[in-house]
Amino acid sequence: MEVRLEQALMASNLSARKSTIYDIAKATGSSTSTVSMVLNGTWTRYRIKEETAQRILESARKLGYNVNMKARGLRLSRSGLVGMVLPHYRNRFFAGLAQTFEDQARSRGLCPIVVGTQRDPSVEVSVTETLLSQRVELLFIAGVRNPTPLNELCAAAGVPSINLDLPGDGAPSVVSDNRGGARAITDVLIEKLIARGKSADELVLLGGLPGEYATEMRIAGFRDAFEARRIAPAADAVDSCGYNAAAARRALAVRYEKLGRLPSGLLMNSITAFEGLVQFTSTLPPDAWKSTVVGCFDWDPFAAHLAFDVTMLRQDVQAIISEAFALVDNFDAAERSVVVVPTGFGGIFEEAEQTKEFDR
Repeated sequence: MEVRLEQALMASNLSARKSTIYDIAKATGSSTSTVSMVLNGTWTRYRIKEETAQRILESARKLGYNVNMKARGLRLSRSGLVGMVLPHYRNRFFAGLAQTFEDQARSRGLCPIVVGTQRDPSVEVSVTETLLSQRVELLFIAGVRNPTPLNELCAAAGVPSINLDLPGDGAPSVVSDNRGGARAITDVLIEKLIARGKSADELVLLGGLPGEYATEMRIAGFRDAFEARRIAPAADAVDSCGYNAAAARRALAVRYEKLGRLPSGLLMNSITAFEGLVQFTSTLPPDAWKSTVVGCFDWDPFAAHLAFDVTMLRQDVQAIISEAFALVDNFDAAERSVVVVPTGFGGIFEEAEQTKEFDR
């Protein structure tokens, strides 16, 4: 399945791919939220200027983006309920997905329902069946390692489903650019190591699950950064020890015992793995922090107040949810495209989150 998903991801990057709302946002200098509201017809409610709306609609026409009004009308014939399943709310990424989904659903006059499943496949199926029994109009499936059974349940009920974060071959998907983002942050960390007179092969990628799409793409991006410099990471540079803090803490303890110090560079594969790093290093002498540069494929503003050098990569939850609703607006039951949303550093997406100032 991983091979097919990677092929789908590569295909989505070809020049023949369909235009997305991210393309329109980039072409017009607008936020993805603004583009979404113009295309779904709610822009006047949020006092978006008419000239802004016209500019976005003209750009959509030039880019070949077609809004399927018939598909949009689907919501009028059902319950007004829309659902999302996700693993949990414990990190800012999933919490951000949930909040943004709720905001955009309400902007469309819909009532959102969000349920955490704790990554338990049996709970995922049970929750999906319950939401379908309540006649939800659509279901967003976030962070599910194998969403195909859930997609099939939705298809049988005639309900559109969109996979978020982790793709599947049973429905269209919207994912972060895991590979490109991992390469970008790895480049930053290698540069920091070189500036400190350290060897790049001391950089370690810690966290994630073997065989999982996001983890494999981030590993590929990590290796891409090394390959571009014609150097190789250490043989044990990648440790897919899991996403939870306890697993990361244990993996770090093993490396610390072996080296007698922290590795010179650490790229944590998620904010939960990053929490394990913070927990482990809090037991060490203060000087232990100063010897390591740290990166994280996730973002939390509180990291700016930590005592060590940290670079965080941020996933654009606004664009992910907007692209997902755009796929619903143009829903095709046979469509299996994968929309890839760029990542950025720090607060690069803050402009898109200013939901009260939509290009006035």
